[in-house]
Amino acid sequence: MALIITDECINCDVCEPECPNDAISQGVEIYEIDPSKCTECVGHFDKPQCREVCPVDCIPVNPDYVETRAQLQLKYEALMAKK
Repeated sequence: MALIITDECINCDVCEPECPNDAISQGVEIYEIDPSKCTECVGHFDKPQCREVCPVDCIPVNPDYVETRAQLQLKYEALMAKK
C-alpha cells in the first residue's frame, strides 16, 4: 500500500530525504507521495522511514492504493531495475 501525506503536514522537511525511492516531493501546499514509487520502504527497511521521522504522524496508508507486501516487493524490484 502506498502512503499518503495528509493536510496535517507542517512542511517540516524531514520526510523527503528519508525516502529511499524518491517518492516524496514538495507539492503545492504540502509534501506529496508518488504512489507509483512508494513501497512503504519494502526492500530497504522494516518500517516506512517517513513515518518514523514524521513529528505530527500525518502519513497513513493511502486507501486508493492497496497493495500486498509481495506487490510492494515487486514494485521495489522494478524501481531498482530502472536505476
